[in-house]
Amino acid sequence: MGYKEIKPGIYWVGAIDWDRRIFDELVSTPHGTSYNAYLVKDEKTVLIDTVEPYLKEILITNLKDAGVKKIDYIVSNHAEQDHSGTIPTLLEMYPEAKVITNPKCKELLIEHLEIPEEKIITVEDKETISIGKRTLQFFYTPWVHWPETMSTYIPEDNIIFTCDLFGAHLATSEIFSSDNWAEVEIEVKRYYAEIMMPFRMHIRKYINLMRELGVDMIAPSHGPVHNDVEKVLKTYETWVSDTVKDTVIIAYISMHGSTYEAIRVLERELLRRNINVKVFNLTKTDPGEFAMALVDAATLVFATPTVLASAHPSIIYFAHLVRALRPKAKNLAIINSYGWGGMTIKQIEDILGILKLNKLPYISFKGKIKDNVVADIVNLAKEIEKATQQTVKACPETGC
Repeated sequence: MGYKEIKPGIYWVGAIDWDRRIFDELVSTPHGTSYNAYLVKDEKTVLIDTVEPYLKEILITNLKDAGVKKIDYIVSNHAEQDHSGTIPTLLEMYPEAKVITNPKCKELLIEHLEIPEEKIITVEDKETISIGKRTLQFFYTPWVHWPETMSTYIPEDNIIFTCDLFGAHLATSEIFSSDNWAEVEIEVKRYYAEIMMPFRMHIRKYINLMRELGVDMIAPSHGPVHNDVEKVLKTYETWVSDTVKDTVIIAYISMHGSTYEAIRVLERELLRRNINVKVFNLTKTDPGEFAMALVDAATLVFATPTVLASAHPSIIYFAHLVRALRPKAKNLAIINSYGWGGMTIKQIEDILGILKLNKLPYISFKGKIKDNVVADIVNLAKEIEKATQQTVKACPETGC
């Protein structure tokens, strides 16, 4: 979409990737993504972050179209290559440029991109650099989502460049999130769920930082620029809080119908009790959709057949995903059908043990579902109702 002015003298010069459908071979991006680089024109010319190397020609064209003849500083907020990968090319094109980053990021840039040490200027937390009428101020914001991440703030314009924090994997020609918030919010949540959720305790501090600085624009490295700052901060506050909803996630696999029949009984009983239910067949589920459901659910149920004395491989994968994302769900139930035996329940327990979830009744049955199993499931629904309501009531008041 070419370069676009987002504030007087400050321009978006990044690249849109309309076709990307998986990120880092791990994260689904059903609506593509963007790599946001920002140009600041003052007495010094500054480029904040770059783009994936395979889209470097778009960035270079945007810089030329913006009339850039010289770059004094390239700010690297984060060493991951989708933001830093084009720095070596730009240093060849603009040999007078220096890279500004923090000491931890410097080490990674040298290691991963072989950027010469003499080309790098390191800054400390809250340090400032004058570029003319404007000031660059750097705030360390580690663990969103790497340990070396920082944000760059321009106080004269009340704008902060937060790299991955508050980002969204979304390809769009609309530069501001307020242009289509309904669509953007979904992708902001997906991004949070898949990437940021394990770091929610850290993010709380950075939300406070945004308010302390009084920023009126947040420019992340993926997705649209947030020009309604309060809207995105309030949305994030809900996600990173201890508050959960009375939602039960049922994640299941069924090979010959027994597990499916069991979860349908559970679904029916929970709905009778006015408990919100989200059911995922894990052989057909987009991990991103599942991660989004995890953001504020109170209770998680895994239901699986036994495959060669083990849980179904898809159940194992999604259990590891839950372990990695560390959602604020507090309750766990497991339903297992089997033909002759196995260690299925213990296997799931071992994967999720680090989360210290409240264990609700586990149900294990052989062969076709029978009346006694139905009775056990009805009892499980009662226990889920009780535990979910207790969790929903407790979390907003006392924390979890």
